[in-house]
Amino acid sequence: MCEAINRQWVSVMERAKIVKDEIVEQNVHFLAVYLETKNSCLILLSENEDRLGTLAVAVPKPADLPGLPSSSVLLGDRNVISARMFAEYLASKKRKIALVSIYLETINEMQAQSFFKRLMERIIPAEPEREGSLT
Repeated sequence: MCEAINRQWVSVMERAKIVKDEIVEQNVHFLAVYLETKNSCLILLSENEDRLGTLAVAVPKPADLPGLPSSSVLLGDRNVISARMFAEYLASKKRKIALVSIYLETINEMQAQSFFKRLMERIIPAEPEREGSLT
């Protein structure tokens, strides 16, 4: 059962977008903090409290080149698969440099992926469709 708690949209000086959200699954709080600027996105995904965890960066490929974004882990060695996967997902979705942090205390990385994916879908603002796009 999923329960939405305290979704907030906050604009900081009309420059950066900040979104916070939280869900409860299996009696565990999963939190997200999303920050978007003109050329980049940062998302902190964590269990029980907002904390910095394993940090990955992904850079989208130019529109004329096929393939996935390039990614690398900048900090940490736990949850590297999820951090890189979500950074690549965010970079390709937003067409911007993406930084993703994953912090988990008790839940295993594979279990948390579906909860974090759902949180990301809730907090990342939809992009307006571009002319000539197929999706």
